[in-house]
Amino acid sequence: MATETELRKWRLILGGQQNDGTGCALNISDIKMDHALEALYDSDRRGGLGASSPNVSRWLGDIRNFFPNTVVQVMQKDAIKRLDLTQLLFEKELLENVEADVQLVATLLSLKNVIPDKTKDTARQVVQKVVDQLMKKLMQPMQQAVTGSLNRSTRNRRPRHNEINWHLTIQKNLKHYQPDYKTIIPETRIGYGRRRTSLKDVVLCIDQSGSMGTSVVYSGIFGSVMASIPAIKTRMVVFDTAVADLTEELSDPVDLLFGVQLGGGTDIHAALSYCQQVITRPTDTVLVLITDLYEGGEVDGMRKKAVELTAAGVQVVVLLALNDEGAPSYDHTNAQFFSDLGVPVFACTPDKFPDLMAAALGKQDLAQWAAKEDLILKK
Repeated sequence: MATETELRKWRLILGGQQNDGTGCALNISDIKMDHALEALYDSDRRGGLGASSPNVSRWLGDIRNFFPNTVVQVMQKDAIKRLDLTQLLFEKELLENVEADVQLVATLLSLKNVIPDKTKDTARQVVQKVVDQLMKKLMQPMQQAVTGSLNRSTRNRRPRHNEINWHLTIQKNLKHYQPDYKTIIPETRIGYGRRRTSLKDVVLCIDQSGSMGTSVVYSGIFGSVMASIPAIKTRMVVFDTAVADLTEELSDPVDLLFGVQLGGGTDIHAALSYCQQVITRPTDTVLVLITDLYEGGEVDGMRKKAVELTAAGVQVVVLLALNDEGAPSYDHTNAQFFSDLGVPVFACTPDKFPDLMAAALGKQDLAQWAAKEDLILKK
């Protein structure tokens, strides 16, 4: 026998039509919630939200009162798709009430060229809000993982006296403690070598076709964080059928994201050709290619460039996606080619990306790393 709470939930899910079978009456609050759901999911029968801004604004306020943020974001996304509510993005008052998330930022960026002037400042504020949230969440893990990896990579076993890391040296030689002399014999000395301004080069090469929207947003955030680490020289390259170098914008992730042109075709060959030209220290470079591998340009040319880059010593990583949704549709044939070349190919969630970069900069076996992290590796 279903409880009253269970019947209430089923009544809201089924929509109260003649055949819902619950026989459940709703209170005033539930009726308002039901109308909010009805306006979106029964819009074909009930007329939806209508064209007026007051209706949409009231609906946005209602769903924020009735549902948690995660549900609100899903409903907003459904409203844009099902009801073609692009006015959510074109009306200043409405945009101010939208629950901002990465998906919304990707949508705004894809439509930035058609957003009215009166709304552009508000749209930028929405993007800034999400960027600030992501920077706060992702900056510390990224910096810790990358700097830790670089510190370990500079460690050497024959340091000069002024380069000895005494704390680690003592830890390493505790087994050589001499009780008679009350001292430790430092058979193994650990230190840090002199660091260059840039220990490693990182090139983020990002497909900006429409399907990669959220991956572009996360890539821009991580690129800005890495650009703030002196030991890394970070370059950000985005491409569709053309290639754009946005490295100069890395200091301001919002400007960087507004420099992206989401949509269009894909020319991975052209992107890899450009990256090959700007890489000056191949054996000290990590190239992260973020794309679903659907090549609209020269497939043979793309594969040739991949061979040349890996042969030169560049550590190439292919990410099919950098988002929370997992692996998208992708070109399995090209993925297999890269994998056969020894290039790891998998999707990565944002929370795993700092550790991925740390492993890559430390020249770890990324296939083993991906398996350990339960990422789907394509072989």
